This record gives sequence, C-alpha cells and structure tokens, in this order.
Amino acid sequence: MSRWANKYVIGLTGNIAVGKSVVRQMLQHLGAYTIDADGLTHRAMAVGAPAYKPIVETFGQFILDAEKNIDRNLLGSIVFARPDALAKLEAIVHPIVGQAVATLISRAAQPVVVIEAIKLLEGDLAKAVDEVWVVDASPETQIKRLVSQRKMPEADARQRIAAQGAQADKIAKANVVIKNDGNVEETWKQVQAAWSSVQAKLAPARPAPAETAPAAAPPSPAPPAAAPPSPAPAAAAPPAPAPASVARSQQQTAPLTPVKIIVRRGMPNNAEVIASFISQNTDKTMTRMDVMMAFGQKSYLLAQDMGEKVVGLVGWQVENLITRVDEFYLAPDIHPGPVVQELLTAIEQASKDLQSEVGYIFLPTTTTPDTLQTFLKNGYEHTTVEQIKIPAWREAVQELVGGSSTLLILTKKLREDRVLKPI
Repeated sequence: MSRWANKYVIGLTGNIAVGKSVVRQMLQHLGAYTIDADGLTHRAMAVGAPAYKPIVETFGQFILDAEKNIDRNLLGSIVFARPDALAKLEAIVHPIVGQAVATLISRAAQPVVVIEAIKLLEGDLAKAVDEVWVVDASPETQIKRLVSQRKMPEADARQRIAAQGAQADKIAKANVVIKNDGNVEETWKQVQAAWSSVQAKLAPARPAPAETAPAAAPPSPAPPAAAPPSPAPAAAAPPAPAPASVARSQQQTAPLTPVKIIVRRGMPNNAEVIASFISQNTDKTMTRMDVMMAFGQKSYLLAQDMGEKVVGLVGWQVENLITRVDEFYLAPDIHPGPVVQELLTAIEQASKDLQSEVGYIFLPTTTTPDTLQTFLKNGYEHTTVEQIKIPAWREAVQELVGGSSTLLILTKKLREDRVLKPI
C-alpha cells in the first residue's frame, strides 16, 4: 500500500505533451481525487510562496519580470539547457510540493488519489504510490502539441523533449501504460479498463457501479455510460463557449414560474442535451462534439425541474485548488432565484470536496439584477483582476478574462487554510 493510510494512490507520469492532464481529467470523471503536482510547483514559485525566495537567491534577480514574478519561461530556458541548474531547481521545489501533496491526500475523502507529476519516477513519490501509470505518445505528437497548443517554436519543443529522461525508461517502470496519440476513444477505453482493475483490487466482491448519472453533484461521479470525455491533446483546441453567458431569454418580460430544482452531474452521455440547451438559450451554436471535447477540461452541472426538463446549466472546473465557473446558463420563463441557488450549492459542495480554496464566477455585464442578487446573497462579492492579491488566483482569473471588459467577476473564499501558505 501507499504511504498514506486508507488511500490507493496512482502516480501518473510521462514526458512533456503526452497528454497526462487529459488522462487525469478522465480519472476525475471516474471518481478519483486528482492532484496536479506540476501545477502546485507553479504555485510554490509565486511571490511570497515558499519556493520564491530560494529560487531568486539561487538564480538571480534577472529571472524576475517587471512585477517581480518569476518568469517561468526564462527560468525554463535556463534549467532545461543545463542539467545542473535543473537539479538545483528541483532540490528547492520538490520538498515543498511533496509536503503540499501529502496534505491534500490526507484531507481527501475519495479512496483513490491520482498524482500527476512529470518527475514522478525521479523523486521520492515513486516509492510512495501503489502503482505507476505512464502516458505515452510519439515524439511527433509531442512536438505537434507543443507547437500548436503552447505556441512553442519547434526548436524549443525539441529541446524540452530532449532535456527529459527517456520515455522508454518511464514505460519500463510502469504498471499501466496509456497510449495517447490522439484517438480519444481508444485512450478512454484504456483508462476505463485500468480503472476497473483498480476497483477490483479495492473491492473484489463489490458489484460494478451502475452506469448512470448520480442524483446529486458529488465530486466522484459514477463512470459515464456512453462516450468518454473528448479532450483534444493531439489536435487544435475545440471552439470553446464564450465565457460565462446567461441565457439571452432572461431579458424577456414574460411572467416567471417558480420551480423545484434537482441538480445532477452532467456526464458525457448528456453531451447532446447540454449542446442543445446552450444552442437554444444563447446566441451560440454548440454541437455534441464541442461538448465532448470540453469534457476534457471541465465538468457540467444540470439543473432540472421535477419533470427532468433542464432549466439551468453550469460549466466549471477545479484546477490547482481554484474553482472557475465560466458558463452559467438559465432557461427562459423560470424564476432565476431557486435555480441559481441550487446550482451554487452544488458547485460549492463539489468544490469543497475537491479542496478548492476559492471560487470565481464569470458573468456577462448584462446579467439581470435579480439574478445577480442571488449570487450576492450567497456570499459572492464583486472583484477585479487588480484586486486579487494572491498571485496564483490572479493568474487563473487573468487567464480566463484576458482583456475583456464585458465580464463581471464574482468571488467567494471556500477555505480559510491554504496548502501553500505565503511567507
């Protein structure tokens, strides 16, 4: 067993751009608590975070940008070109991230935990997990992803790949190998098969879970009954929905009908329903494939009335302990208050189960006052990018907002304690 009592821990690794995060998201859909150790590394290097001062003292002030943040691209160009520099950086960061990982695992309610870490096998984590999964992809696929998705020059992409340990060495130490060269259906089948094997080890006599969506919105849903999440690691990113739209029909003046609401976790077999609801209640046209591809990056919650008609929909994700709700849709001719209330309750519960520290909801500036009031009554406050003091939180919001001035940013703190406390 792993070093953590009552937890079955999977170490998920593989070289750069093989699609580890996509596999991690699939495992979260299946019910695992997942940790992005590389994301925690970025947080550890933020201003005031535990690794910031040691890194600056080791590499010098010139690695800072105009706002005194560590320029990760500049630092990366240094350490990936010099193995001794990379070793120094890892000696600073790995113990800090290891402590954060241990804290998250000890707090997790889920019996299966997945730790994604590109350097899993090179550090102490390899000895701490129950089994090792390696995600594999061809060098050509890796280069294509780095160039198309990360906008990296091909020469830099080849340097990053060459600077890492041989993928074959990782595969030789793997209990499970997931081939992820772009056929998402095949990747999903491999993940499901390996997950079923884990479940059999944990409870050999337990019957397989029903392939239905759960009645509420827990963080660990039952396995999808139909097609898998369809992230696009080997192709260009899918056309994403515009951030945080509220259905245009909210502006209608017809009488609104109060309804009793049930919130369910949206699963891949609901993709057609989700696409139809967005297309019918907004100015966007969404296809089932658009939604399937989005499942690789986020989760959905469906608000239904007692007749199982969808009256509200939320697209959200918890990444690096930060909840971001970038889609919030309401149907016409229903009272927004109960729907918003139930969706917020479900989002916050799922976020807390995933140990999220803070929640951000992005709404259009055209959101009606009565709808906005429900958010405010539930403890959400207006904020701006400039007002967010914690670098990791500000970066997550800036990534979604960009330069847009048509979005309201609402925030609510979900935990008092933080995994990487400032110093």
